[in-house]
Amino acid sequence: MTEIPAGFVMPNFGPRAAAPSPAQGQFVSAPVSSGPRKMAFICSKGNLDMAYPALIMGNAALGEGCEVHIFFTFWGLDIINKKLNHKLQLTLSGNTAMHMADLGRLRPGLEYRSMPQQLGGLPGMTAFATKMMKQQMADLEIPDVPQFLDLLAAAGAHFYACKLTFDMMKMIEADLHDATEGVISAADFVEISEGAQIIFI
Repeated sequence: MTEIPAGFVMPNFGPRAAAPSPAQGQFVSAPVSSGPRKMAFICSKGNLDMAYPALIMGNAALGEGCEVHIFFTFWGLDIINKKLNHKLQLTLSGNTAMHMADLGRLRPGLEYRSMPQQLGGLPGMTAFATKMMKQQMADLEIPDVPQFLDLLAAAGAHFYACKLTFDMMKMIEADLHDATEGVISAADFVEISEGAQIIFI
C-alpha cells in the first residue's frame, strides 16, 4: 500500500465505488455492469487530427471486447463520406497545440514549441501539415481513414450518420461508407447508446 506523505490532505471526492480487500488491504474496483462493455463515440469534427482519435480508441475498445457504436454528426460526417474521407486535412489555424517533432533536429527544444498561428494563413501550409501528419501515421503503420473504417467495420464496429447533418449537406446514402448502418436522429443514437460509455470528439 502506498504511504501518504506527511502533511498531505486527500481531497474528498465522495464515496468510492470499491470495497477494501481484507487479504491485501487495498481497494478493488467494483463491477460497473454485469453485461458486455459498450462504448459510444460522437464524431463532430472533420479535420484529419479529429478523425483519428475516435478510430484509434474505437479500435482499442474492440480489441478489449467492447461493443462499439460511432455517430458521425456535423463536420464529422465527412469521416464516413466516401467522396471526402480520403481528403481530410490538418490545419494550423486555431490549433495552438500544434508542434513538430522534427524541429528538434534544428535546435533542441523547438519540438515542444507551438507553431505560430500566422503560419496557418500562408499558402500551402494546410497541404504541408496534412502531408506531414499522413506520413507520420504511415511511418507508425496506422492506416489512412478509409482503410481504418474498413478495419473497424470488419471487427464489428457500428457506424451511424446524423440525419440532421445528412439532410443539411444534401447527401445521398451512396455517399456513405458501405458499413454505415443507418441515417438516424440524435434521439435514435441516445437510445442505441443507452448504458454505454460516451466519448464526444
